[in-house]
Amino acid sequence: MMRPICMGVLLAMTSALTLGSAGEDRSAPRILEVPIGLDQYLPVPLDNPITLEKIALGRRLFFDKRLSKDGRTSCATCHRPSLRFTDGRRLARGVFDREGRRNTPSILNRVYGRSLFWDGRAATLEDQVRAAITGERDLGSSMEEVVSRVSRDADYVRDFTKLFGEPVTGTRLSQALATFVRSRLSGNSPFDRFLSGDATALGALERRGLDLFNGRARCGRCHAGPLLSDESFHNTGVAWVEGRFLDPGRAEATGRNHDRGAFKTPSLREVARTAPYMHDGSMTRLTDVIAFYDRGGRPNPHLDPEIRPLHLTAGEKSALIAFLRSLTGIVRS
Repeated sequence: MMRPICMGVLLAMTSALTLGSAGEDRSAPRILEVPIGLDQYLPVPLDNPITLEKIALGRRLFFDKRLSKDGRTSCATCHRPSLRFTDGRRLARGVFDREGRRNTPSILNRVYGRSLFWDGRAATLEDQVRAAITGERDLGSSMEEVVSRVSRDADYVRDFTKLFGEPVTGTRLSQALATFVRSRLSGNSPFDRFLSGDATALGALERRGLDLFNGRARCGRCHAGPLLSDESFHNTGVAWVEGRFLDPGRAEATGRNHDRGAFKTPSLREVARTAPYMHDGSMTRLTDVIAFYDRGGRPNPHLDPEIRPLHLTAGEKSALIAFLRSLTGIVRS
């Protein structure tokens, strides 16, 4: 009974990300080894192709605290490789130890993302990098300040000039950081190996969880494709508390009332290693998340119609958790 379901998932996963968009370079020479389970073709902007030298430069910038206003914070402060590029906190903490409004999402596999941030306000990784550098609760700098500080480093000036044919600029700095982020991939999980034909990669409990995931538990309706995310936005009621939205979510970016309380569907890859969960970090365990959806989320005026009570048994919940743990793969860090 399992094989037809798995083949359906496999078809969804191998086809969901095969179409490129205008301005994407999908014919560039292979630079990165893409793990099984992910689209082998990386959607990369034509004006910012991936090179190993650019990845190395972006990595240095990612860990460089000079990008922050206080000189004590870097991109890696919130996106820690040891925590699958999250920070383990309920809410992010940025420059001057300022607490952010939302949980830190992982940057893994964001090369495939169609928008960035929980509310989707950034269209590209380059946009996301600039927003993080200038955000008052992130790195708190201006691009001008960062360019000035980085330009005082002779090694940076040499490398920027060699790579881009010009000294440090805000655009080139954003491109280098975005390239590093694009190179962070997670795949080759037991789930991926199972779909690739290794019948022993998942045990009976995990296979039961997969069946539930795509069936009665309804998870696969939003957590679909190679990323296990539809890259869309849904209101599950997490932000609805005591008759109001504590966070407008997607509506903050679009201005549309029906987007209130909707947030981007997070990828479930590495989900067992990236607690706490939800946009506000309000759930610390996978059991909390499953219990929330089993209850049908939190009713509110804009609740997504796909969210409804599930009435799962204790055994079914355990199977789902076992399957979710099988999404832990090999991370390029």
